[in-house]
Amino acid sequence: MNKTRESRQRYGSFSWLCQQNPPPMPPRPVTARENLKRVYDGEVPYWLPIWMYDNQWVWPDVILEHPMYEANGKDWFGVEWVWVEEVQGSMVKPGTRLVSDFYKWREELVFPDLEAVDWAGDAAYQKQVYDPDRLHVFHTAEGCFERLHEVIPFDEALAALIEEPEEVQAFFEAVADYKIQVLDKLFQYYEPIDTIIYGDDWGTQRAGFFSDQMFKNMIKPQAKRIIQYLRGRGKYVELHSCGLTQQYIEDLVDMGLTAWTPQPINDFDMLKRDYGDKMTFTIPIKGLDRCGLTEAEARSLVREYVDKYAGRGRVLASIMVPDPDIKKAAYDELYTYSSAHYAKLR
Repeated sequence: MNKTRESRQRYGSFSWLCQQNPPPMPPRPVTARENLKRVYDGEVPYWLPIWMYDNQWVWPDVILEHPMYEANGKDWFGVEWVWVEEVQGSMVKPGTRLVSDFYKWREELVFPDLEAVDWAGDAAYQKQVYDPDRLHVFHTAEGCFERLHEVIPFDEALAALIEEPEEVQAFFEAVADYKIQVLDKLFQYYEPIDTIIYGDDWGTQRAGFFSDQMFKNMIKPQAKRIIQYLRGRGKYVELHSCGLTQQYIEDLVDMGLTAWTPQPINDFDMLKRDYGDKMTFTIPIKGLDRCGLTEAEARSLVREYVDKYAGRGRVLASIMVPDPDIKKAAYDELYTYSSAHYAKLR
């Protein structure tokens, strides 16, 4: 990397986390970039990579799907957000309604003026810390369904899916058009961008928000259009979607996704077993955050994880550990043990 610079995002927020400079990668036989490309392309990697460590996130300050720097206020559509300290994140202010009636969204909803954004200035600031040895990741937040229930209350959004499917689909198409225009600007000013995370929450802790048929008819068409546009630009595409959404897995594969980072309530064993040849999955290493865990125990957990999930590749490890000594031991063991595993397969 050329230099370091401080994030202007709210301390502790997800956007702040994404703008932290990844530490230098220890000497490896190939770059983290090349190794991760092998994972996404279905080739045997040199080691099992770590999500948000082997890659580098790019978080432009000028793309205002939330208010600037996660402050209380309005995003660039005019939706009002409030910061929730307990979860270190923002949410739409309760009672917010951007359009008086959903039927009037064409008249009352004003899409951002993308030509008025200082793309060049922000890109120059962000690109100071690009690491050429890592893949660069951009998260396009607030997907089509999320933007629907940010414009009107959530219960009305769900009702509209049933009562006014054609009007909702027209709204989704307009949002997808806008998101593609934003991505065009991203690729014009912030390249190299290698991976796009498409974010749209589709589930609860018990199941998806939608029946399988509603998902196929209402959610999938525009999501697939965005994903196919990105694949046509030569980008890897990862899904971020909170909730128990594995019921949609066949449609996710058909959309053309490269990768998915499911929440832990999904069945990782089933996903890796049945779909690990079609898609890359980010899977957490369980137990590393247990109180009183020793470094030896952490290394044992990592070896069990590699034995279970490494396979021929197409997996990233998620290691979210507050203890720096445990984290260091886990990183070291994952690299050493998975390297030996994959060396036998190449």
